[in-house]
Amino acid sequence: MSIRLHQVIKTFQTAEHAYTALKGIDLSIETGEFVAIIGKSGSGKSTLINMMTGIDTPTSGTVTVEGIDITRLRRGQLAQWRGRRMGIIFQFFQLLPTLTLLENVMLPMDFCGMFTPKERRSRAYALLEQVDMAEHAHKMPAMISGGQQQRVAIARSLANDPPIIVADEPTGSLDSKTADSIFGLFARLVENGKTVVMVTHDNDLAKKVQRSIIVADGEIVNEYVLQALPNLDVDMLTHLHAVLQRLNYAPGEVIVRAGEEGDKAYIITKGKVNVYMPRPPGEDVHVATLEAGQYFGEIALMRGGPRTATVRASEHGAVELMALGKEAFGAVIGSSSLTRQEMDQVIRQRLEELSRMGAEGYDR
Repeated sequence: MSIRLHQVIKTFQTAEHAYTALKGIDLSIETGEFVAIIGKSGSGKSTLINMMTGIDTPTSGTVTVEGIDITRLRRGQLAQWRGRRMGIIFQFFQLLPTLTLLENVMLPMDFCGMFTPKERRSRAYALLEQVDMAEHAHKMPAMISGGQQQRVAIARSLANDPPIIVADEPTGSLDSKTADSIFGLFARLVENGKTVVMVTHDNDLAKKVQRSIIVADGEIVNEYVLQALPNLDVDMLTHLHAVLQRLNYAPGEVIVRAGEEGDKAYIITKGKVNVYMPRPPGEDVHVATLEAGQYFGEIALMRGGPRTATVRASEHGAVELMALGKEAFGAVIGSSSLTRQEMDQVIRQRLEELSRMGAEGYDR
């Protein structure tokens, strides 16, 4: 495992009050993953990045990177560890203005004593070439554009060949063509075994990575909510995070019952549920099993009428659900035509399945 945060809380104390930016974060990122962290301004995503890199320390909780609890390292140890094991790309470049671009890229190698002096220079040139900046190697940062400075900052992050790259809005100041080329560079790094964690506000860019982590109000949006509703944008997911109600059911407990009014839809976030159809003479027949990342209860909300199926928690374990009321459900499907289309398709498939089983239809 590359990065592990356990129950990380970060509280900032001001003269007037305390503000909690991260609220008990649990997060694991595997070696070789390409992960995007997205969220609205003020959501806590940059604070989260600062925890991973050791730039800041949590108020409580642990941050383990490559098996090392970095919250226990002294400042000097942390600087050396970070210089060798982690490449950081800052949102505002942070190139040293009195050094040339080549010298800026060489600096991490000098600081950590990596490579020979001759190797450092040739390596820095090669890295600048990767980001199409080799022809500007001897210029000072003030002589190039912001987008060009960002490319140099990316080259600098790779100086010591670190296994982990953490980037805070690395393409924010780049044109679309350059952003695509930088994304391609990150993708190649992942193919070669590196771990890349990228903060971005670009939904389209985030969809290209292996995994997206949504941060909302200092918390991580449940991965199974994202799996169930993959086409929602960051704004709607942030809203959804605030209105979803977490519910827990014991093994075998009834969650919804056939004949009742449908007032909620549910997303399964832990465990499994069984769906039963009423059949004469008063028997329930098991027709489906749903698991984490799937939803049920949407048919009654979209098509009206009472529920036509009973749903129980599996008898083999407890179930955790996220419940969404009628109003919030309406906002979700109203905000995303793709989500509505996909739900309509799922409903058709579920009803066709029941029809084949000799039932009129059911509401999962």
